[in-house]
This record gives sequence, structure tokens and C-alpha cells, in this order.
Amino acid sequence: MSREKAYLQMLESTATIQWNIAMILEAKAVEAEKVKQWAQHHIHARAFESHEEQLKESLSIHEVIVEMVEGLTKLENGLYSNLKAVLGSGEDDGGGEGFGDMSGDGFSFGEDSK
Repeated sequence: MSREKAYLQMLESTATIQWNIAMILEAKAVEAEKVKQWAQHHIHARAFESHEEQLKESLSIHEVIVEMVEGLTKLENGLYSNLKAVLGSGEDDGGGEGFGDMSGDGFSFGEDSK
């Protein structure tokens, strides 16, 4: 497979992953709205014996949300690395001028030394 075909396949895969991430985020937004409604009606002082229990419940909800955001951030960083490799390689061929500041040095796939 040529380098250009490999890069094109990487970009197509990245686009598909980004679409899937958008679908995940849309579903998470719906879920978050449901959690918000539930929390507003159930996480109040009358539902718990102490303020400490109420705080623990609130923190556990927030912890799940933070973990989800961290996971998506790691996924996006991985996609960024792939795009950086593709866009960084275009600079040698005169392409990718609009992404020069963003793309950095790119990655070496072993063909530069030939």
C-alpha cells in the first residue's frame, strides 16, 4: 500500500471515529439531562441522613462524568497524533500550508531515510 493510500485510509478512519464520538456525545447529553433531572429531585438534604452522605453521592456522580470526559480526551489526543502525522508529512510536498503551526514535525515512517 502506498503512503498516500495509507494516509487516506487513516483520514477516513479518523472521520468515522469522529462521527462515532459525536453520536456518543449526543447520547451522553441525553443521559446527562436525565441524570440532572433525577439529581434535582433526589439529591437534597431530606433524602440523606447527613450532609456527608449527600456529598458522597454528589461526588460519585461527578466522578463518573469526569472519567467519561477523560476517556474522550485520551481518544481525541490519539486521533490528533494520527492527523499530525498525516498533516506533518504534507509540508515536505508543499501541501498542508494552512496547518503548518498545528502539525509540528510529523512522524517518520522509515521512508525519509531512503
